[in-house]
Amino acid sequence: MAINRRTLLVSSGLLGSGLAAPAVWGQPRNPTWPRALTMGTAAPGGTYAIYGPAWGQLVQAATGVNISYRTTQGPNQNIVLLQTRQIELGMVTMGVALQAWEGTGEWTQGNRFRDIRALFPMYDTPFHAVALARSGISDHSQLNGRSVGVGPRGGTPGTYYPLILRTLGVTPSAIRFASASDLTGQLADGLLDCFCFAAGAPIPSFSEIETSQQVRIFGFTDAQAETITKAMPELSKGTIPAGTYRSVPGPMTIVGMFNFAVCHRSLPEDLVYEIVKAVMTQNAAMVQAVAAARETVPENVGKNSFLPFHPGAARWFRENGHRIPDNLVAA
Repeated sequence: MAINRRTLLVSSGLLGSGLAAPAVWGQPRNPTWPRALTMGTAAPGGTYAIYGPAWGQLVQAATGVNISYRTTQGPNQNIVLLQTRQIELGMVTMGVALQAWEGTGEWTQGNRFRDIRALFPMYDTPFHAVALARSGISDHSQLNGRSVGVGPRGGTPGTYYPLILRTLGVTPSAIRFASASDLTGQLADGLLDCFCFAAGAPIPSFSEIETSQQVRIFGFTDAQAETITKAMPELSKGTIPAGTYRSVPGPMTIVGMFNFAVCHRSLPEDLVYEIVKAVMTQNAAMVQAVAAARETVPENVGKNSFLPFHPGAARWFRENGHRIPDNLVAA
């Protein structure tokens, strides 16, 4: 199936306004399935806002179940909304999901969120930054005393980037929380010194600003990456390939965290099986919509080592030759 790019743009635009994408009510292939599901995505300017409607279209076409989209602050809020059944589908980074599962991290307030289930692997989320070239900033060590944006407070970069900077001994003059599109605008207007973010590369807002401004997009030194991953083992060292951004000619060292699609544990097993099948068997369509989906392949299912898979998801992976340990499956 080809993904309708016009629908993606409409959906992401409505997400930015806080509205759900328009529903075209169909009939589920199985009359016992719900007629509609809501997916939590994230704020405009990040990858989730495009990636979510991309796989939602595939699922809707395969199942007949209408998928609508709710703009959120990102993985933290998606988990809270799933736990309270205000949404049925969502996307998370595995570090935030681990905090939710164990009840660690300030945002959990000690609560364990145990009703979320893994669906399928999405892509790696690389942490990296952008600054205007005229600022002279080209390294995280230069952010002492500077104003830094880190995305929405409830998103992965909003949770982790302040910790990363603290781990590196960097103390900005201010840390600002807002959507990627808002912070990119502040950077372009000279109201922000650096925008530190994490999303599937290329980050849409980073690509946008480098077409209109002279910018420096940068990751971490090898020593910085080693310091960060030692302090936070849920992060891993990686590389953004050369050519991902037109202003970055060579590969970029980053630290990253994998993303997974998730659902509420109450969804029917046969429906979840079809959801996973729809996405895992149509990678070319996903990549056409968002480049980060190159990593949305069954071989990355092992990137999850703790969050239980929904039984319907586990069945699809097992039937297609991918090992899912019994202790990673829960109804």
